[in-house]
Amino acid sequence: MVGAGVLTLPYAMSELGWGPGVAVMTMSWIMTLYTLWQMVEMHEMVPGKRFDRYHELGQYAFGETLGLWIVVPQQLLVEVSLDIVYMITGGKSLKMFHDLVCEDSNKCKDMKLSYFIIIFASAQFVLSQLPNFDSIATISLAAALMSICYSTIAWGAAVGKGKAENMDYSLRATTTQGKVFGFLGGLGQLAFSFSGHSVVLEIQASIPSTAEKPSKQPMWKGVVVAYTIVALCYFPVAFVGYWAFGNSVKDDILITLKTPKWLIATANMMVVVHVIGSYQVYAMPVFDMMEMVLVRKMLFSPTWKLRLVSRSLFVAFTMFIGITFPFFGGMIGFFGGFAFAPTSYYLPCIIWLMVYKPRAFSLSWCANWFCILVGVLLTVLAPIGGLRQIIMDAKKYQFYS
Repeated sequence: MVGAGVLTLPYAMSELGWGPGVAVMTMSWIMTLYTLWQMVEMHEMVPGKRFDRYHELGQYAFGETLGLWIVVPQQLLVEVSLDIVYMITGGKSLKMFHDLVCEDSNKCKDMKLSYFIIIFASAQFVLSQLPNFDSIATISLAAALMSICYSTIAWGAAVGKGKAENMDYSLRATTTQGKVFGFLGGLGQLAFSFSGHSVVLEIQASIPSTAEKPSKQPMWKGVVVAYTIVALCYFPVAFVGYWAFGNSVKDDILITLKTPKWLIATANMMVVVHVIGSYQVYAMPVFDMMEMVLVRKMLFSPTWKLRLVSRSLFVAFTMFIGITFPFFGGMIGFFGGFAFAPTSYYLPCIIWLMVYKPRAFSLSWCANWFCILVGVLLTVLAPIGGLRQIIMDAKKYQFYS
């Protein structure tokens, strides 16, 4: 649940300001916890049947064909965009580790970011051959521990640095146009941080379920623990990072922090370990869909050769996009609104309304419609700010340089 998007939260705060930033962060945490509870509840809402995939739930609510076309593109967009961002994050963190360790040495050569993304991708080529979620449990545990550690280091080092004199907490943009687009991009960056919904049913499907002890009981306990840790990681990093650096913070808090050198280098390596595991968590459903289509529709034999070729092509694709557009903040702002808002903020609410049909203007009805309206606004507005930032960054960037 704790994604690498936590690193960009202080930057998002600098685009939103204290009041809106705190309000949007808190509201997003509550809304996405609510929609996650809905998905856990709907996993076994039909007696004797389990909805093990997001698209199966969509097909039950919208119909076989329409449900597939509504859910699958959104889910794929979330998972593919996350893996692209994780490629960029892994490469940038490796480069930052290299630069910090070699800062006082004349023996190290300056290397392009592209090379570090390729190094990170090489690990994914190997790990992508693991067959299923259970086989990446150890990697996932290591990733979870690393995310908690580097989040703590990020806000702890910011506290240690302290607030500079004459700190500027005004919005980072100076023009009205820049402030508006920056605000929209900040909304997308916050939305990106809450991304677990696209794989929650696949994870719940791996939990045994009986009439006496349905899977939703242990799953909900897991969600509560996860969201408590999310709060303990996200809120201190966002607020302390912004408090320490104001509107001068970069789109990755660990790049802004330079001292103590050994600690920040360690934190960057923790980020690498984390995104190695998280990449696989979000790639696994994509592999599942790809292989299902190749075997059932195109009649390929389900052999190790098919797995090797199909999964390696996916890793190569995300690596190529990451090398071509290594714009961390802009990518997060764009995908946060365009891909993450539907699956995390309002698609579960629409399905809930269609299946359970709560009474008009009841608490459930009002809560769901509130989430839908906020989510739709995020989907429409946030990508505009993110896309503008990508365009602005691209003007100053020499591709493959």
